[in-house]
Amino acid sequence: MNIRLASVRDIEGMARVHIESWKSTYNGIISESFLSKLTVEKRMKNWKAIFDNLTQDDVIYVVEDLGSIIGFVHGGKSREPDFEYDAELYAIYLLKEVQRNGYGKLLFERFIQALKQRNYRSFMLWVLEDNPSIGFYKKQGGQYIGKKEIQIGEDKLTEIALGWKEF
Repeated sequence: MNIRLASVRDIEGMARVHIESWKSTYNGIISESFLSKLTVEKRMKNWKAIFDNLTQDDVIYVVEDLGSIIGFVHGGKSREPDFEYDAELYAIYLLKEVQRNGYGKLLFERFIQALKQRNYRSFMLWVLEDNPSIGFYKKQGGQYIGKKEIQIGEDKLTEIALGWKEF
């Protein structure tokens, strides 16, 4: 197992993890009609756009095992002006078969180290209220700071904001 900075070479692997993770994590939470339309090709385009526009604030790490990407974390400057947090964790995903093996915690800790190196002092994230991983974030010290309603496909869902003032 290896955690390293992501590069454009990782786009396909990251897109695969992203799609597979959405389909396994959000099954029963987000409509099947929406999930069935997700494709690695579309997600690769999104990741290409992200890598084409990286800034010094972006943090993207992958975790790989036997040369294959099994998870990633992405974050950077906070996109939420309504909350007083410097940084934001935009996404952290692992393949279902490697969850609960400590990889998420290691990725999370690497993300926090990268934030410290960039002189961030606090961060937040959004997580779907029904996401089974919400307990992971709370166990890592995330405190409830708010919520909002969002639309994903035909579904109206609630997202919970969690924040870390000190890390």
